[in-house]
Amino acid sequence: MTELQPYHYGVMARALDEMAARAPEQLSLEDVAAGVGLSPAHFQRVFSQWVGVSPKRYQQYLALDHAKTLLAERHSVLDAAHASGLSGAGRLHDLFLRWEAMSPGEYARGGAGLEIAWGQFESPFGPVLAMGTGRGLCGIAFTSETGWDAAMADMRSRWPEAELVEAPERIAAWVEAAFGAGGEARIHMIGAPFQIKVWEALLQVPSGHVTTYSDIAAAVGNPRAVRAVGTAVGRNPVSWLIPCHRAMRKSGGLGGYHWGLGVKRAMLAWESARFEAGGVAAG
Repeated sequence: MTELQPYHYGVMARALDEMAARAPEQLSLEDVAAGVGLSPAHFQRVFSQWVGVSPKRYQQYLALDHAKTLLAERHSVLDAAHASGLSGAGRLHDLFLRWEAMSPGEYARGGAGLEIAWGQFESPFGPVLAMGTGRGLCGIAFTSETGWDAAMADMRSRWPEAELVEAPERIAAWVEAAFGAGGEARIHMIGAPFQIKVWEALLQVPSGHVTTYSDIAAAVGNPRAVRAVGTAVGRNPVSWLIPCHRAMRKSGGLGGYHWGLGVKRAMLAWESARFEAGGVAAG
């Protein structure tokens, strides 16, 4: 068995990006391997160990009809009582996630008096703009489809009174943990009370499973508020760790995704591969 090395993380991230960008086209093993500078045989071994399935099988998960299969087979119906009993710390797959919510008063002040560190990072789903306070990550934005400038403007607008400082070293350990490098990831939820309730409900959806906007509305005690739930899901600032990509339409359609449907499809495919291989995936 090939021993996985630290550099394999970056190599596999590039391969996943390429596959997601070209979906639903099925790339040959030779083409993907050449793109990351490995022989086809070596790439096949490393990819299968790292993701849990073969490159060909992973690309099948990226197909457009995979969402409907997920909804039919792994639909997680959220229970309101269960969601309301969510504790402040929980085990999410292969990382320990700790979260803390900003008070409504703090949120209303638009981040006044808050210093937010930011940095650019790589992930299995493309380049990332990450932001964090002293209490944890408050923003994860995927920029491959939206572009860097748009993502930065989006994040700045959420906390207009906060002071943003480029200091990736302050949050690097949390970002690395978020994408499976081990350690503890912390989240500082910054949002309105209703938004935070919706995000708490999303944390109940296991990796490899999906739920619907109407299920989330029921879980937060307002079953008619499906549209409002959809808005709150779309405003989730900590993508991936708060898994808004697991929310779908009742029809089996992917619905929207703030950072691009290609990113959402890649995340669901990644989690499905890990789930069916018996592994675990981050957030």
